[in-house]
Amino acid sequence: MHRPATLGELRESGWVSRPVKQELRENALARIAAGEPVVSGVVGYEETVLPQVENALLAAHDIILLGERGQAKTRTIRSLVGLLDEWMPVVAGSEINDDPYDPVSHHARLMVAERGDETPIEWVHRDRRYSEKLATPDTSIADLIGEVDPIKVAEGRYLSDELTIHYGLVPRTNRGIFAINELPDLAERIQVGLLNVLEERDVQIRGYKIRLPIDLLLVATANPEDYTNRGRIITPLKDRFGAQIRTHYPLTVELEMDVVTQEAEPVAAPGRSTIIPEFMTEIVAAVSQAARRSPHVNQRSGVSVRMSIANYETMIANATRRALRNGEDTVVPRISDLEAIVASTSGKVEFETVDDGREAEVLDRLVKAATLETFRHCVDPANLVELVGAFDGGLVAHTGPDLSAADYATLSALPGVQAVLAELEVGDSPAEVASVIEFVLEGLHLAKRLNKEAVGGRATYRGRG
Repeated sequence: MHRPATLGELRESGWVSRPVKQELRENALARIAAGEPVVSGVVGYEETVLPQVENALLAAHDIILLGERGQAKTRTIRSLVGLLDEWMPVVAGSEINDDPYDPVSHHARLMVAERGDETPIEWVHRDRRYSEKLATPDTSIADLIGEVDPIKVAEGRYLSDELTIHYGLVPRTNRGIFAINELPDLAERIQVGLLNVLEERDVQIRGYKIRLPIDLLLVATANPEDYTNRGRIITPLKDRFGAQIRTHYPLTVELEMDVVTQEAEPVAAPGRSTIIPEFMTEIVAAVSQAARRSPHVNQRSGVSVRMSIANYETMIANATRRALRNGEDTVVPRISDLEAIVASTSGKVEFETVDDGREAEVLDRLVKAATLETFRHCVDPANLVELVGAFDGGLVAHTGPDLSAADYATLSALPGVQAVLAELEVGDSPAEVASVIEFVLEGLHLAKRLNKEAVGGRATYRGRG
């Protein structure tokens, strides 16, 4: 597609300049009218957070997303880039995306004045109109707004020359979206520097009698606890944000499962297929849900969805390692693989002080609670009456990571197993059958219908008679 290369060609093309918030609003309205999501790739916010984001965009408000870690705040912000026009014209050589119709930098104003309709135009893709800054205590005004460039001064320019300015991230994101993550970590004196950006829509660089009218959408994220723990957002700055939107973790196990399957990147074993039974994914999601309800877990720090994703990937990795060692062609996670998620869980939850030293015990209880909850949700106990009776009659079953799928073959003929396979919609390959058998046996044990003796990774199940 041909794009105008000069200011004159741009005028002839009929291109109309729009403030960035108007551009976002009109593109959001078009998506809403077409029945398309305004923000894509975010699961579980359709009825809660996203309507508030849409309202803020339509009202042309700057936004702050408030929520615990791992609540897709950054992903939500980055997805807003898709609402920008794909290409935007700027004055060639401009450091701050100068509008060809209304340039603000000295360089662009001078070029347009000298060359008129022959002013060269460059086109910037929407991805380059987004900037993101992680707020840290050492962030300076120079990083955000700008500072005198000593190299340009050394080249012979006067300090009073506007061309000696080295622009910061905010001016360089002119006509785009600027995001600040963890805003309360920004020193209060630096937060003051954003007041003009949000209200007067300009920046001022020290030592210069200049005013740069900046056109941007400012979006920030913060953790609620940050208001009192690591820092705070100064009141005048909070007042300038048009919308404060509270995010949340997935409200149901099903939504957590959707996030996990969307975001996880499990290991792939060359030459081997990988099958993940839905009940194993549900257990992983239920562990995180149980942790968010547990009195032993510090709920102020939150339980990130990243824990679910990491646990899912670790479970599959352990199943892959086991399958390789046992010479199996199909990788299917089992209950015995859940022992591996201790490593991926420990660093992602903070325990209450009274539970110091008991972390492994708390995690084990969470996994058992999640397994029992999933078992009760997925399996009809009526299908297992005969199986429990067989164990009461003296049947003994062994499970463990050192057993191959073939070692479970005799157990697949037990009463009720085939009915459970059909109920769980699981295939009849040896690896899938082995996964179901471990799930059923552990579920019956946790439901207090079987006894279990565990030594290391091996387990022995017997009747309770």
